[in-house]
Amino acid sequence: MSKNMIIGQSGGPTAVINSSLAGAIEYAFSSDKIDTVYGMINGIQGLLEDNIIDLTKRFKGKPYDINRLRLTPAMFLGSCRYKLGDDEETFAEIIDVFNKYNIGYFLYIGGNDSMDTVDKLAKYTLSHNIDIKIVGVPKTIDNDLVGIDHSPGFGSAAKYIALAVKNVAYDTSIYSIKSVHIIEAMGRNAGWLTAASALARDGDSVAPHLIYLPEIPFSVDKFVDDVKNKLNEYNSVIVVVSEGIKDENGNYISARGDNVDKFGHVMLSGTGAYLKSVVEERIGCKVRALEPSVLQRSAGHTASMTDITEAYNLGVIAVKAALDGKTGVFSTLRRISDLPYTVDYYTEQVSVVANNEKLVPRSWINEQGNDVTQEMIDYLSPLVKGVPQVPYRDGLPDYIGLSHLDIKKQKYSD
Repeated sequence: MSKNMIIGQSGGPTAVINSSLAGAIEYAFSSDKIDTVYGMINGIQGLLEDNIIDLTKRFKGKPYDINRLRLTPAMFLGSCRYKLGDDEETFAEIIDVFNKYNIGYFLYIGGNDSMDTVDKLAKYTLSHNIDIKIVGVPKTIDNDLVGIDHSPGFGSAAKYIALAVKNVAYDTSIYSIKSVHIIEAMGRNAGWLTAASALARDGDSVAPHLIYLPEIPFSVDKFVDDVKNKLNEYNSVIVVVSEGIKDENGNYISARGDNVDKFGHVMLSGTGAYLKSVVEERIGCKVRALEPSVLQRSAGHTASMTDITEAYNLGVIAVKAALDGKTGVFSTLRRISDLPYTVDYYTEQVSVVANNEKLVPRSWINEQGNDVTQEMIDYLSPLVKGVPQVPYRDGLPDYIGLSHLDIKKQKYSD
């Protein structure tokens, strides 16, 4: 007898997380082992609140809408920052919802913390002899997931950062005055996204001139010397820094006291603004701090086609794994070749990725700690390739609507 599948999304958005959702549901629609595909609104938190949407009714037999979903950034199903504990009562509530909807397959798209949820659910169902397959689908713009060559969402965010640097370089190069522009990229402990700014360099532009990753202890004095040296060579100096750069004692440059989120992550803010004040005080030239912030993670119009395709395929692989009887795994990929660029898809135990973090290798950062090496460029280059054919309406991308996530609006309309 066929069972139903339920799928959710969690954590921060990316430009391609909906592509993984599209791949998963489209493959599920083709299987006679799956009757109905449901979606959790706002992740595991929505599941506990029985906030469920019928994705079969919404998307089956509607290829145009599935394509729009594939090319829409952020999360069609919404997100949450819910940390699943170990109490029996919560697990029992989850299983009750599974039973209510006759769920045989559970998929969760997310990063480190989301994979922890997958790991805990898989262990619980196995230990209680509950026949529900629990599978994760990876995503994060930070590219810090262990067990995968690169994370879906990273390639598109990397492309956005490189484009931002290139555009700033063209804007600032027209003036003869000395200036410094500091661009702050996301990345708490891993500097992959900051490193991607190096892709902006081409035969005509050397920007960014300096790159600082959190893997290397940051010295303000050395930073000032580096900027001064570059200003001796160039009128305009562009610096890209990670939001998570730390001093030699491991303290975040931008930490706001002892504030942490519910996962224990220190809340960061203002690395670029702080360094702007340093340049103003100690160098005295024109300086701006630029923070792309959320723009770098949901820019669907500049997404990487490589990223979209791989995210879609990882959604497919996850459903295949669940149908093959696998549980406690996540879909992943390994790189086979750079030229031509090829990858191989498979599954790995989710315990490998849950709550772990992949950092930039020291050998991919230059000796001075203010740039990246050619190995990093070779690794990054294939990930930003390709331009998606995003449908447009009235001059703007025709993304799929998210009005179903506006709970307040729904209540008011009742």
